[in-house]
Amino acid sequence: MLKILVVEDDAHLASTVKYLIEDNPRYRVVAIADDSESAVAAGTQHQPHLALVDLQLARGSTGFSVAVRLGELNVPCLFVSGRAPDFPMPDLALGCLTKPFTAEDAHRALALAEDKLRGRDSLRMRLPLNLRIYDEPEEMLEVRGFIPSKPSLRTRLGHWIAAHQR
Repeated sequence: MLKILVVEDDAHLASTVKYLIEDNPRYRVVAIADDSESAVAAGTQHQPHLALVDLQLARGSTGFSVAVRLGELNVPCLFVSGRAPDFPMPDLALGCLTKPFTAEDAHRALALAEDKLRGRDSLRMRLPLNLRIYDEPEEMLEVRGFIPSKPSLRTRLGHWIAAHQR
């Protein structure tokens, strides 16, 4: 059974997500948190296998900060958001499931996340269209005179925040 932590500040949506997840007996929601502090406390207490993390949270928290702090507890994250980040963040999350989603979308996303966590090759033929999986960064194209480097997390978050303040 996969133990899941739901990090969502909208209580009604959190309970709906819990209901959708627990529709499949292979998954159990062990806690619901609404901000960074409660997510870390729940992660420490319940030791979930996976956290579903909304990007916009209560009390000034963000899903990015929650993912960093849960990562320190070895709890992998799957972002759940109304708008997915424009760039992959494999160092923070397994991927992003964009709202709205159905129970089937949630179950397929969780099955894929479980496969990745357990080191199994995923043979799922039909992934939800609203699921973006963050694989390892692709090889950069070689351009003469250009020294490729991976943008830092701070740089990528800065770009994402700047794009969403418009």
